Amino acid sequence: VQLQASGGGLAQAGDSLRLPCAVSGRMLRTISVAWFRQAPGKDREFIATVRGSETRSYYADSMKDRFTISRDVAGSTVYLQIHSLKPEDTAIYYCAAERTVGRISTQQAMNVDRYNWWGQGTLVTVSS
Repeated sequence: VQLQASGGGLAQAGDSLRLPCAVSGRMLRTISVAWFRQAPGKDREFIATVRGSETRSYYADSMKDRFTISRDVAGSTVYLQIHSLKPEDTAIYYCAAERTVGRISTQQAMNVDRYNWWGQGTLVTVSS
């Protein structure tokens, strides 16, 4: 499986941004895809995941208000929409995938070690 995150760049506080993650090598319904981010000097942080076998999405509590994950199965792309950008959203955003497709707890989804494949990341810089 290969994942290619894109859509990053320089944005202004208050803007919205949509990051696509193009997935190849497996059909989206056979894997689960998540978005993480890593700010300078900080650990990688879970944002959200969409499971392969269901349409339900799971979010970190701190991300529920301004982040939306969605997928285009036909286009084999998973999107992360970020609303009302803040300077503290500045980070490298990664998409990741795992083989498990069923229901999961958010606590489980936050574990970076469960993901089998990672994309290279896309840098988002938000200026105030």
